[in-house]
Amino acid sequence: MSERSVRHDTFVVEKVYPARPSRVYFALSDQKAKKAWFSHPESAVVEEVWDFRVGGTEINHGRLNDFEHRFVATYHDIVENERIVYSYEMYVNGVKLSVSQTTIEIRAEGEGTRLVFTEYGAFLDGNDNVKDREHGTGVLLDLLGSSLAG
Repeated sequence: MSERSVRHDTFVVEKVYPARPSRVYFALSDQKAKKAWFSHPESAVVEEVWDFRVGGTEINHGRLNDFEHRFVATYHDIVENERIVYSYEMYVNGVKLSVSQTTIEIRAEGEGTRLVFTEYGAFLDGNDNVKDREHGTGVLLDLLGSSLAG
């Protein structure tokens, strides 16, 4: 049996978007809008579940070549145009990497929106780390920004 470990860590990513909070919230809360920036366009869908409500589940499970990812989230708190709180498990090639709790705050700032993404993660068995997760989150939030600009 391999040795088990867990590393707890937190990171915060802030982005300012030139779009109203309602538009940013829509890009996070509407299935089609989120799929436009959250999923790799060449990834084959293995499983997809969308139940955006408190207590609801989101599953984004896809495969690209030899890389299979699975994101399984449960929504705990939703305040329209202001806040989304969820927990999620992340898997790659069938290995559970982490269990995280995430809060997305959406705040009006001038003519745009400041998004504050805070994640607390339990990174399991050395399969992932906060630095890589923070980087990946930043890339996703940049993709969100690109979709808002387009």
